[in-house]
Amino acid sequence: MRVFVRMLEEGVAPDTYTFVSLLKACAAARAGEEGRQAHALAVKLGAADHDYVRPTLINMYAECGDARAARVMFGGTDGGCVVSYNAMIAAAVRSSRPGEALVLFREMQGKGLKPTSVTVISVLSACALLGALELGRWVHDYVRKIGLGSLVKVSTALIDMYAKCGSLEDAIDVFQGMESKDRQAWSVMIVAYANHGYGREAISLFEEMKKEGMKPDDITFLGVLYACSHSGLVSEGLQYFDDMKDHGIVPGIKHYGCVTDLLARSGQLERAYKFIDELPINPTPILWRTLLSACGGHGDFELGKRVFERILKLDDSHGGDYVIFSNLCANTGYWEEMNMVRKLMSEKGVVKVPGCSSIEIDNTVHEFFAGDGRHPKSQEARKMVDEVIDQLKLVGYVPNTSHVFHVEMGEEEKAISLKYHSEKLAIAFGLLNTAPGATLRVVKNLRVCPDCHSMAKLVSMVFNRRIILRDLNRFHHFEEGICSCGDYW
Repeated sequence: MRVFVRMLEEGVAPDTYTFVSLLKACAAARAGEEGRQAHALAVKLGAADHDYVRPTLINMYAECGDARAARVMFGGTDGGCVVSYNAMIAAAVRSSRPGEALVLFREMQGKGLKPTSVTVISVLSACALLGALELGRWVHDYVRKIGLGSLVKVSTALIDMYAKCGSLEDAIDVFQGMESKDRQAWSVMIVAYANHGYGREAISLFEEMKKEGMKPDDITFLGVLYACSHSGLVSEGLQYFDDMKDHGIVPGIKHYGCVTDLLARSGQLERAYKFIDELPINPTPILWRTLLSACGGHGDFELGKRVFERILKLDDSHGGDYVIFSNLCANTGYWEEMNMVRKLMSEKGVVKVPGCSSIEIDNTVHEFFAGDGRHPKSQEARKMVDEVIDQLKLVGYVPNTSHVFHVEMGEEEKAISLKYHSEKLAIAFGLLNTAPGATLRVVKNLRVCPDCHSMAKLVSMVFNRRIILRDLNRFHHFEEGICSCGDYW
């Protein structure tokens, strides 16, 4: 921007390509205010409507988080162009509006515009966010048809999409079928194994990557550390964390988070506390939140209280923190503290994020929210949940009410409050609307609760179904009454 200003001061009139370069720089730096100033000057000099400048403006606003301005610019295009659509689709994905991204993609096709690799990568990301496997497979077929399937970046996006949509097998097939692989492709496949709980496989692939002469980066190590933390591979994870120094990689907050999780999940809570407290950088609420969750899982009230107090000093607006600590208080019998936490939540207006689960059937994604009836077939799903639970009781299912903490509730009321959790509704809807033996793929916005986890294991056995559930933290593969996480999540 300084060079551009000096150019103006010297009386040199900027041309179209100068504006494009400047806007790209503003987008890369997320410099929205400077981008708006450049836009105003482009309008003044008559360059804003140029075929190259307008799409760059859309992308700049999208990158700077001004979705409204991006849409205004996009709406002003005469029929749109591929670059403009790419910018809008990418912006929708970054803003977690995958449905809008797919609508734009279909609109683009309807206008006869040929997608580029940039388009396809964004669309695959949208499918990944939705967990829409069948739609992702359709995009994969489309990619082959338009001749983009051999591109490394597209193949990498396919691996990521398949993994996030719950089909690790398809992700592996794409990876193994690649003629050449760059570091990102290796890293994405390692992360895929990690997310699905295959820690040993992630480590094996990491070692194979190094043997191939590919140097790991911070993302690669993040995947390996994540794999170790979710598989209980404590010594291996700590060794890989130390190995980062040998590769000249300075750990970031996410690497520290993985080590915290690694120690905390294994029950080394005080060691995890000390690790965070002695970091060379200021710890974020997320690091303390990771430890708080583990304190809840291990029932350590005293340490949990210390951690909760540390979190509130950094961020007192996150509803999940109050819920975790409140549950910890109740689970360990500290009812007075639990009531104080809930009173504090009420005073601050902090609310718990509602559970939401989705399932894709016949290329349509169906969403269910815990306990409510906003899906048009919610009553059918609730009735099916009743029938499923009746059958599961015959093989020993008993509602796990240990995480329902309402003093005024009896056990029967607690069981009813668990009954219509969003993942149960999604699974029941899947049983109703898919062929016997078909795999059910469910995506949840929160961590799956212990009762729903137990129920899913039994459903996989009693109904002979494979259930792949993606929650906030990882994938759970339920088959024949067993979960791939080994109940370590």
